[in-house]
Amino acid sequence: MAIREKALGMEHPSTASTYNNIAVVYKDQGDYATALEWHRKALAIDEKVLGMEHPSTATTCNNIATVYQGQGEYAMALEWYRKALAIREKVLGANHPLTADIYNNIAGVYKDQGEYAMALEWYRKALAIREKALGAEHPDTATTYNNIALVYQDQGDYATALEFYKKSYRALEKAPGIRYPNAKIVYNNAKKTHVAANRADTFEEWLSE
Repeated sequence: MAIREKALGMEHPSTASTYNNIAVVYKDQGDYATALEWHRKALAIDEKVLGMEHPSTATTCNNIATVYQGQGEYAMALEWYRKALAIREKVLGANHPLTADIYNNIAGVYKDQGEYAMALEWYRKALAIREKALGAEHPDTATTYNNIALVYQDQGDYATALEFYKKSYRALEKAPGIRYPNAKIVYNNAKKTHVAANRADTFEEWLSE
């Protein structure tokens, strides 16, 4: 930050990027007030230098939303996610993968509140874009399969949850090695759900079908 502020100035997009990164560290420590302070410093630069309808401005709005979501302030989280969504839909289009990211995040807020029908609606919007733009075996698509599975699991619909866990795991198995830890997470999620479902087959038998 010291270098960028001196070399580029206090109102440069790269300086704003550093402010955002500092905010993320505070958020990860649970210091939400300080995280918001740094994200808002970044947002002020984005809006002034890049404009109210720039992808970077949308990203900072999304970052602010994640802080509110982390605090359980869901109404504020949705407000900021929708700000980000409006920009991305206008600038990138409703069917762009980065727009799908916001759909996914909005779905996560509804899931956190137990509004499962709304969560599924938004996850499926994200899924439709990711399957078409990225393919069924892309790690981001696999993440959406897993997210949908979690919603069905929370509702006790284990059969449907397992269906989506399998789709997610199959996709992640084929992903580059760096993605493999995500495959282990999905594997463990599916295994717990298989036990909860009281199926007659073993987990490995189910997974190999």
